[in-house]
Amino acid sequence: MSDSSNGFLDGVLDRTLSNLRSAWRDISSSARGFLGTATSSPELPPDDAERLLVQMRECLEARGGEVSARARAADLGRSYLALNATGRERFLRLLADEFEVDVAAVDQACARLAEIPPGPERRPLERALRDALEAPRVRLLTQFNGLREGVKFLVDMRGELMGLAKGDVALTALDEDLRRLLSGWFDIGFLELRRITWDAPAALLEKLIVYEAVHEIRSWTDLKNRLEADRRCFAFFHPRMPDEPLIFVEVALVRGMAGSVQKLLDEAAPVEDPGAADTAIFYSISNCQKGLAGISFGNFLIKRVVDLLAAELPDIKTYATLSPMPGFRAWLDKRMREDPQDILLPAEKRAIEGLPPDLALLDLPELLAIEGWQDRPDLAEAVKTPLMRLAAHYLTREKGRNGRARDPVAHFHLANGARVERLDWLGDISAKGIEQSAGLMINYLYRLSEIEDNHEAYSGEGKVAISSSVRALLKA
Repeated sequence: MSDSSNGFLDGVLDRTLSNLRSAWRDISSSARGFLGTATSSPELPPDDAERLLVQMRECLEARGGEVSARARAADLGRSYLALNATGRERFLRLLADEFEVDVAAVDQACARLAEIPPGPERRPLERALRDALEAPRVRLLTQFNGLREGVKFLVDMRGELMGLAKGDVALTALDEDLRRLLSGWFDIGFLELRRITWDAPAALLEKLIVYEAVHEIRSWTDLKNRLEADRRCFAFFHPRMPDEPLIFVEVALVRGMAGSVQKLLDEAAPVEDPGAADTAIFYSISNCQKGLAGISFGNFLIKRVVDLLAAELPDIKTYATLSPMPGFRAWLDKRMREDPQDILLPAEKRAIEGLPPDLALLDLPELLAIEGWQDRPDLAEAVKTPLMRLAAHYLTREKGRNGRARDPVAHFHLANGARVERLDWLGDISAKGIEQSAGLMINYLYRLSEIEDNHEAYSGEGKVAISSSVRALLKA
């Protein structure tokens, strides 16, 4: 992310935190007998942790009615927001360690259930077992749902927790509790799809700049270009987070399949008539909320957007992406280190040997290490054939640990029913594009009549739908 984007991000987060603290301070002070903030040090030392533990237990007891319960939850949230990274980790460990499932209660419920034969008499015991299996912290976290910005607070809390939970059994269990809780709240049926235009509030447009994860938005002019008449931007929103996009997609309305993201995002290019377009190119999909990782919206987003565009612009017949291959160079570099000689076919070796003397003795890794190689026609032409062939292999035949496509973007689109349609040579010549994928991009085609069959074949058998042009690269 650039310095300008970091500045945007800091400003957005500062305003969000300020608004949240102010709103929750008002809720806390509105309760009879202001509760105050339980912590005094941002690192949450032991004495403060003990007071916080009491505060958490009082939240679970829920004495004093709804107003007091909301005030306690708001005050607990303010306590968390006042902590630094060390203090927040200690806060989360309190939740994970002190409010875990009561193992003895579960064992007792299981034993009682085992004594009763199947029938109506078991139902109360089954409910008791379900209740015992739910950690008390889930009830505590659920209280934030009733607060303004409370859902956003939990989403951000999980975003922080995920970085701490890796390899930690207790924190992983807390993370799973939060994920399940948020999964229920963020069911696709609750989400609203909105088109975002240049007329949207400045705060929302600012968030698009911050959250764009594929092709950095460099300026307000760049953003305005992406929201022109021949462009579309759609996002999912949740009613409890109405000003926060969950995921958004950027679409270009063009004639023919696009093969270069630089040309697609050229600010100097004229704005075209969307009514004359025959192709919709999905060129960027960005998840906005780290804390919602593992809760998928992207497949629903693409299908909903296709339905909207088909209704608005019936002359559009082709729906495709212009996608990066973020894992290609990492995979290729590893392959080249392990087997630098056998990775090239004889004809590909001869093409490299035909380069000028200062280049002819270099291998493929050394050639790709030359800064600006993509701007040298002879060098770019010599490495084009092997890179295109290896990219086709990587996309369609390299599998991850789950037996599906190794490349995460490929897995996303293939699971949604797309076809690997066309490789685009030097489709992204930005520094990021060269570093991640040697400048290559890929078009995934969403042919509406084939989506379900492609999805079933990939999900069931791991079979990848590919075009004849990509198949020809593989045969080489």
